[in-house]
Amino acid sequence: VSPRQLRSPEFVGDVRQALHASGVDPTCLKLELTESMLVTDVQETATKMRALKALGVRFSLDDFGTGFSSLSILQQLPLDQLKIDQSFVQRIGREPPDGDAAIIQSIITLGKSLSMRVIAEGIETLSQQEKLRELGCDEFQGFLHGASMPADEARSLMQPA
Repeated sequence: VSPRQLRSPEFVGDVRQALHASGVDPTCLKLELTESMLVTDVQETATKMRALKALGVRFSLDDFGTGFSSLSILQQLPLDQLKIDQSFVQRIGREPPDGDAAIIQSIITLGKSLSMRVIAEGIETLSQQEKLRELGCDEFQGFLHGASMPADEARSLMQPA
C-alpha cells in the first residue's frame, strides 16, 4: 500500500470494492505497510486497518527496523506480521559477528510476544535461512525460493494442474 493510498478517505471503500469485483476471499489478502508510512496519523491508520480486519484482511509491517516509528505503534495497529528488512538478513552469519543476529532475535521475540508471525526478507542462501530458523523466524522470502515474476506467471503457478 502506498502512503497516498493509505491517506485517501476512500481507502477502505476502494479495498472493499476491489475484493467484491475480484471475488477474492478477504482472508487471502495481506496488505503490506512500511514502517516509515505509519509515523503520520496513527489513529486514522488504525481505524482504517480495523475496518478491513473486520472483513478478514490481514496486515504486514514491511522493512521493520529501518524506519523511525515508535515501538508503541506496534501496540496501536492491528498487525498480523512483521517483516525483517533484508539489510539485516544479508549480513547474518558473516564473520566477525556484527550484531545483526541480536537485532533479528529481538525483532522475532518482539513480534511473537505481540502474537505476530515474523518473516525474513531477502533470503539468498540456505545458511541464512537456517540461521534465521534457529533464531525462531516463522517464514522466509527471497531469491532462494524464487525470483519476482509477472502476475500472470504467478497465477499460472497457482492454477490446479
